[in-house]
Amino acid sequence: MTHAGLLADIRILAIEQYGAGPFASLQLSDLGADVIKIEDTNTGDVGRSVEPFRSDNSSLFFETFNRGKRSISLDLSCPAGREVFEDLVRCSDAVLNNLRGDVPARLGVTYDQLSHINERIVCVSLSGWGSHGELAKEPSYDYILQAATGWMSLTGEPDGPPTRSGLSLVDFASGYAAALSLLAGVHAARRTGRGRDFDLSLYDTAMSLLTYAATWTATEGYEVERTPRSAHPTIVPFQLFRTADDWIVIGCAKDKFWKRLMIELELSGYINDPRFATFAARRENATELVALIEERLRRASTHAWLGLLRSAGVPAGPVRTVREALQDSWTAARDLIIEYEHPELGTVRTVRSAVDRLEAGQRKRAPLPNEHLEELLMDNLGYSPQRRADLAARGAFGNA
Repeated sequence: MTHAGLLADIRILAIEQYGAGPFASLQLSDLGADVIKIEDTNTGDVGRSVEPFRSDNSSLFFETFNRGKRSISLDLSCPAGREVFEDLVRCSDAVLNNLRGDVPARLGVTYDQLSHINERIVCVSLSGWGSHGELAKEPSYDYILQAATGWMSLTGEPDGPPTRSGLSLVDFASGYAAALSLLAGVHAARRTGRGRDFDLSLYDTAMSLLTYAATWTATEGYEVERTPRSAHPTIVPFQLFRTADDWIVIGCAKDKFWKRLMIELELSGYINDPRFATFAARRENATELVALIEERLRRASTHAWLGLLRSAGVPAGPVRTVREALQDSWTAARDLIIEYEHPELGTVRTVRSAVDRLEAGQRKRAPLPNEHLEELLMDNLGYSPQRRADLAARGAFGNA
């Protein structure tokens, strides 16, 4: 089996929009799953209109999260639209949504509401706060969850304001959690004959990613604080440093890296200095040690130091812009940039997902609104022209 077909026997109905949900189903699509994107007949996916760089029916934002999927517009609030949806449920493995927490039950897309149609169906709901409790009806976004779960209190300089991550990492990590849950659910359903619900939330994901900071705090009452130069909270040296012309990140998470760094900086006399000889001592005397290291680093360029440190096996890296990272030779060596044509947006160049190993000819652009209506109705569901016309007359497809 080729990489393109790893999940070729899985069909997913995705009631999704914007970021977290589409990012989840993108991972599965890039592994070969058939992802059918069900768009609201009135609003569609708001991601299609995100500025900048948009066309009449799409945007580069939308392309980023919806490559390789199929699209059909259904009004799930009317009986005719529901009829089509239930026929799709009969021949699918999972229903994924990223609706507000109280909406899936109201829309009728939970396992209890669909199992009579397909006992093996796996229903994954990814909301901001979860499907139960006082916050279930609250709208949410990545930014809000970064604030509510302590992320922003840990990010930024100590004397600056709380700061969000430059990317929507709660959305994306939640997408990975949803994709993993869906695959686990389908695997179990094929073994047991029964599907199930997954009630996931951005809140759950963001809290789980507090990891060791949460363990330290919950167990010992430790107060994790912001550190200068994005430094590790306990390991020294492990942070940003200034060089003669730019920045460099150096991380000495093992004692051997510390010793190698000191040798390359021509500071080997400090290796066994009682102030710096152990992890605990280096942490206690961090201010003095960081100043000592940076004084040496400022004598040469980032490029020069990277050559020396990497040759010596010291973990180090440059601080690049997005443009520089995209143009880096290692990005090319890893074949991370993909390119394809879009009828409205022209040539689209973007990064592939981490799991994508498709060949260039196997990658498909994101769908236009309702692009696969006829294909799904006629070829996949076997509807006759008469039935399609009757459903349309009863409002199943909006204005399609």
